[in-house]
Amino acid sequence: MNIEITPEVLLTQLGYPINESTLSQASTIIENTNNFEKFSKHLLTLIDSLAHINGFVAMSNTNNYLKIKSDENSSQELINEFTEIVKHFADKYNLELQKVSNKQVYYIIGTK
Repeated sequence: MNIEITPEVLLTQLGYPINESTLSQASTIIENTNNFEKFSKHLLTLIDSLAHINGFVAMSNTNNYLKIKSDENSSQELINEFTEIVKHFADKYNLELQKVSNKQVYYIIGTK
């Protein structure tokens, strides 16, 4: 079974309301992310893996990409676990990530 991640499905997975603005933003992110369809059906697994350590996946307000983010107030142990989960996901799906300096934030650029 092939699951297509449409803007509506993406918004639902990320917990956003579906309206004209969020649909437009999600569409732009999908179009801007290299080979989005190759990894997008696995985003829910990443979201679930991050939830227990206060990490999440969200739409960026400053870049046309999804971002993976950790709670800034997390302990070093949780930050290490967050980094390990993100790197494992990126390696498994051959993703190019862009890390934001001095923050626990990664943008999903697309597949390599």
